[in-house]
Amino acid sequence: NAPATFQATMNEIFRPLLRKTMIVFFDDVLVFSPTLDLHLKHLEQVFQILSQQQFQLKGSKCAFCQPQISYLGHIVTAGTVAPDPLKIQAIMDWPPPKTVKGLRGFLGLSGFYRKFVRGYATMALPLTNLLRKDAFKWTQEEQDALDTLKQALATAPVLVLPNFKEPFVVQTDASGKAMGAVLLQGYHPIAYFSKVFCPRMANASAYLRELH
Repeated sequence: NAPATFQATMNEIFRPLLRKTMIVFFDDVLVFSPTLDLHLKHLEQVFQILSQQQFQLKGSKCAFCQPQISYLGHIVTAGTVAPDPLKIQAIMDWPPPKTVKGLRGFLGLSGFYRKFVRGYATMALPLTNLLRKDAFKWTQEEQDALDTLKQALATAPVLVLPNFKEPFVVQTDASGKAMGAVLLQGYHPIAYFSKVFCPRMANASAYLRELH
């Protein structure tokens, strides 16, 4: 389809620069550099590729040499990334879902930021259980889970961007219902991960659950 074809084209023409000095998601291009001089050089490389491939930029949609930007629902600064406050406010304002469709909408938006929340899967479990067929019944347990998730996202930590020249640390933990992990660098979180166990793993030993 057209969107996938366009993304594949962007990936191909920018292949030499991808994840080195820039990233691209459809028509959203982000160029990053450690210094201003290098940034100007990297911008020139991007412009040359776009010109050679006969793509044009819309000046009113461009911002150059910014210390902080909003990109794909995130606020990115030098070395850190945080959720976009406007998106978090939308989550905070989300009313208690009355239908499965409304619940899916909330879980979709909040789940987009799950990497910022330690133990997201466990917090969301009472809500995800409602997605089962004929299981939708909103009680105080589900309301508490909704409020807990909102509070966790409202106070989500700022994550650091990875430095691939430095070592990483992975910490893991497991309960009877889910497992969690955090990727760290210099004691600073880069991303959180969590997943609810399937019935087989939920009944496994603590050793196997943590190994999983």
